[in-house]
Amino acid sequence: MLNAPPIEFTDSHCHLNMIDSTSPEELVQTAQSQGVHHLLCVSVDLDTFPTVLAIAQNNPGVFASVGIHPNTPEKHTCDFNTLVDLAQQSSVVAIGETGLDYYRSQGPLNWQQQRFRLHIAAAKHTQKPLIIHNRQAAADTLDILRTEQASEIGGVMHCFVDDWETARQALDLGFYISFSGIVTFKNAQNLQAVAKKVPSDRLLIETDAPYLAPVPHRGKINQPAYVVHIAEFLANLRNESLEHLALATTTNFFQLFQTARTATMTHSPPHLPQPVHI
Repeated sequence: MLNAPPIEFTDSHCHLNMIDSTSPEELVQTAQSQGVHHLLCVSVDLDTFPTVLAIAQNNPGVFASVGIHPNTPEKHTCDFNTLVDLAQQSSVVAIGETGLDYYRSQGPLNWQQQRFRLHIAAAKHTQKPLIIHNRQAAADTLDILRTEQASEIGGVMHCFVDDWETARQALDLGFYISFSGIVTFKNAQNLQAVAKKVPSDRLLIETDAPYLAPVPHRGKINQPAYVVHIAEFLANLRNESLEHLALATTTNFFQLFQTARTATMTHSPPHLPQPVHI
């Protein structure tokens, strides 16, 4: 009897450049040893974007995004043309992370909303999906996604922590829902209830490393290899096999970030999932 193919996992959101204790190459090797063959290293500002891009270019299976995090201060601005130009790099598969954060940022936040709109315009122009950060700003986030017609390009609600109604509206706009290590925490019962409801073909998993390490590593520096713990937890929560959840979330990743498939083809051997029927 033929051996079953190894399970392949995908970390749809991490910050390899922010993990000072370990080199990106070591982190990728450790992840691969655990079956995590696809990673998206996400940009939070343009100053560090060259580092993010270099990590993706130098490590097969790693992709990059370009964008400015909503918590990056107002003085750090960008323009449409800059985002569009930087997004032309073949390793860049998404625009973001972008969105709204009313928890950390103080005072009038019109600048944050305007920056969010600019990212949406760049995503639509480049045909590269959005990575959305939303913290205590769900109503405004959804409103801007609607008014700017972000459904034309889609994206992912990264590190989702809101209620089912918010998830449902995001799903209706064509967005995917991504769960981080938070879903494994004992006090996350409400979030776990949401995670049970998200359709398998719209589900992603992420570490957000170096933040939010899942159980059993909670409180430690997070890394992409730990996305396996999130997958195991969700598979058990959703009464699915680990193989099914891993295949579904990896397939979803390449369905959403379609240029990642082309970028992967430039490396050998490619790790690409076959279509999953759910």
